[in-house]
Amino acid sequence: MLGLSLVFIVPQAQAAGDRALGEYLSATCVSCHRPDGQSAEGIPSITGWPSDQFVAVLKAYRDKTREHQIMNSLTSGLSDADMDALADYFGSLSRK
Repeated sequence: MLGLSLVFIVPQAQAAGDRALGEYLSATCVSCHRPDGQSAEGIPSITGWPSDQFVAVLKAYRDKTREHQIMNSLTSGLSDADMDALADYFGSLSRK
């Protein structure tokens, strides 16, 4: 009975945790991109973007249709769910 209960609980927890997952995954991003919404030394701000645009850019780096050695490498290990979570998190932050 417990196993059946967990099947129904886990997907809800994952869906509700997207922003939290995005915040966790953002540690790599904020080493270059500032989380306060300001551009820094030619590195663009990634806060406040529309989710679909944010994900499209990450996928272009992952698929190497958009070239940048560091971004290609960093996005190569991201799943679509990871990208959605990052988009949700950074989209929730306002640009200054």
